[in-house]
Amino acid sequence: MLDRLLNPRRARQFQRLLRNGKVTLLCLFLTVIMLRGNLGAGKFGTPEKDLDELRETFSYIRKRVEPRRVLEEATVVAHGQQQATDSTGSGTNNYAEFDITKILKDEDDGVPEFKRDRSQPYSLGPKISDWDEQRAEWLKNNPNFPNFIAENKPRVLLVTGSSPKPCENPVGDHYLLKSIKNKIDYCRLHGIEIFYNMALLDAEMAGFWAKLPLIRKLLLSHPEVEFLWWMDSDAMFTDMAFELPWERYKDHNFVMHGWNEMIYDQKNWIGLNTGSFLLRNCQWSLDILDTWAPMGPKGKVREEAGKLLTRELKDRPVFEADDQSAMVYILATQREKWGDKVYLENAYYLHGYWGILVDRYEEMIENYHPGLGDHRWPLVTHFVGCKPCGKFGDYPVERCLKQMDRAFNFGDNQILQMYGFTHKSLGSRRVMRTRNETSNPLEVRDDLGLLHPAFKAVKVSSS
Repeated sequence: MLDRLLNPRRARQFQRLLRNGKVTLLCLFLTVIMLRGNLGAGKFGTPEKDLDELRETFSYIRKRVEPRRVLEEATVVAHGQQQATDSTGSGTNNYAEFDITKILKDEDDGVPEFKRDRSQPYSLGPKISDWDEQRAEWLKNNPNFPNFIAENKPRVLLVTGSSPKPCENPVGDHYLLKSIKNKIDYCRLHGIEIFYNMALLDAEMAGFWAKLPLIRKLLLSHPEVEFLWWMDSDAMFTDMAFELPWERYKDHNFVMHGWNEMIYDQKNWIGLNTGSFLLRNCQWSLDILDTWAPMGPKGKVREEAGKLLTRELKDRPVFEADDQSAMVYILATQREKWGDKVYLENAYYLHGYWGILVDRYEEMIENYHPGLGDHRWPLVTHFVGCKPCGKFGDYPVERCLKQMDRAFNFGDNQILQMYGFTHKSLGSRRVMRTRNETSNPLEVRDDLGLLHPAFKAVKVSSS
């Protein structure tokens, strides 16, 4: 019929349109059925009620979306404010960009610092004349805190420290960490207590001299300690197995690395070293500290004392008074008063100058073994002049840091070997195994005797 009314081409287009319309109507019908199933048919299932339900549903969805959009907008605004704050540097998450000086400012609490009478000679504290008697009484009343923890084994407190502020270069604090880790290892093996100080107890005694007020305070606060062992932060233990010959010092109160002829005959300013020394807890030590300290106050006193020391000591350069030169001067000019109780040790390296040691570590490993303490395997390697925490040192930075790494690893290998590891080389941070794991770990040999050394054994009473 359509063929008679329309030409063939128009008829085919009309038939195609009818088929598409049927499909569209079918899809519309199915859509309505699904919507009614999901949204409900209204209270009575009428089209009007369905329309109301649809309006309420879409209104509810829109209301749920609104808070999310508001929250996202608020987040964007807050993020923008954070970026603005960050741009000022006060709220940055980047440690490298943060100005550390903002939190290092000392708070002013309004209380003026103690000002000493400049007309009087400097003093570390009130004069004490009966410390031996006070200490003896305390030890008698506190038998659980003996000053000797075994026969010929005194109770020792190793003291070291650093500035309360971060180092003045990016890597200095990392090397301070290595240095204190090294000291902790030695002290743990040898039954020595350790005290790390970061407080400047007396502002006048800054620099070289900061150790003196601290040492006096610790001696008086710890009567149970027989020897205080001072060690500079730039010194490291490089013989973990060497035990100090304590019996040798039974009649002496002050032990330093040095040479009698260089002090008493030549008055050489490098005849001893005060970067690592032992000081007995007694009245004699308090007295020599009182004699030592007056050259230390910064300013005119220290400058004038420096001129005196340069004039009186052999080969000393011109600079302000330092604790080492002052001790050389005291011993050289007052030998009768102090000399008998001072032991200048050179049979082993209580202090070992790094410049003559670190390049020989491989030779030492090949020919010798830990436990010697002397030039064959030094107890201490002291990086005098490197000043790893400062801006400038007396030697090239690269040389100092490389050699400090080697010294640290040289000592650390003696610790790691107990557990079956070693550094791949003295210049490497990486470690490697030196033995295979075993199901009988207690049968593994402790070649250096550091896991359970005899001097750490505790005698248990049988009663």
